[in-house]
Amino acid sequence: MRARATAAAALLLALIGAGCSTGGSDEGPASDAGAEQRLTVLAAASLTETFTELARELEAENPGVEVTLAFDSSATLAQQVLEGAPADLLATADTRTIESAADALAAAPEVFATNTLVLVVPAGNPAGIESVDDLAGATYVACVETAPCGASWAALADQQGIDTEPASLEVDVKAVLARVVADEVDAGIVYASDAVAAGDAVETLDLPGSEEQVTSYALGLLEQSSEPALAQDFADLVLGETGRGVLTDAGFGVP
Repeated sequence: MRARATAAAALLLALIGAGCSTGGSDEGPASDAGAEQRLTVLAAASLTETFTELARELEAENPGVEVTLAFDSSATLAQQVLEGAPADLLATADTRTIESAADALAAAPEVFATNTLVLVVPAGNPAGIESVDDLAGATYVACVETAPCGASWAALADQQGIDTEPASLEVDVKAVLARVVADEVDAGIVYASDAVAAGDAVETLDLPGSEEQVTSYALGLLEQSSEPALAQDFADLVLGETGRGVLTDAGFGVP
């Protein structure tokens, strides 16, 4: 459910060709022929589980509606909407990134969730990492600084005087998590919600000072939307009681 294209036309092909739909139910994808309305939502990778659940909720409440989701780095998605990507709603993992796409927004963005960074290690903690101090002798990965998770880690590392460089910088937080789950690295810097999503596949350690580097998630309706009313319905679902419940269960904070 992830589109990696960097241009609007390529994103459209990815959405259609990669089958990014939530499918309408757990029983299988809904056919395009039966869908009366299609909503396209571009969202930060860390929202994969929660937005998939909320999209299914919207489909269940609105027969004939099909929600198409594309997950990627917030910065990549913001650039795509500025290039005119065919989408209805954008959700980013920080306010700075969505504000950079202001020219493509139909209204002021709204904050709907918060998150903080944690340190995760593979199940069993084979490298024996007990704190952030152990990163000096370990192989760890983080996000690129253009992604909100990377910007937060850079700020936190500077604040805490951590000068150990990561072995690599991944495009988004799910890419970081995947390398930890696969036991390819000793540790990774991810959001608290990603650690919850990984379950028993990882062990979680606190990062000192992370509570001072809270990232706020924001969503905005897009000028190019072909379904503005439906996009508002999804935004209302995210911002409402149902959305708050799904987000908090997944490890997010709410504003």
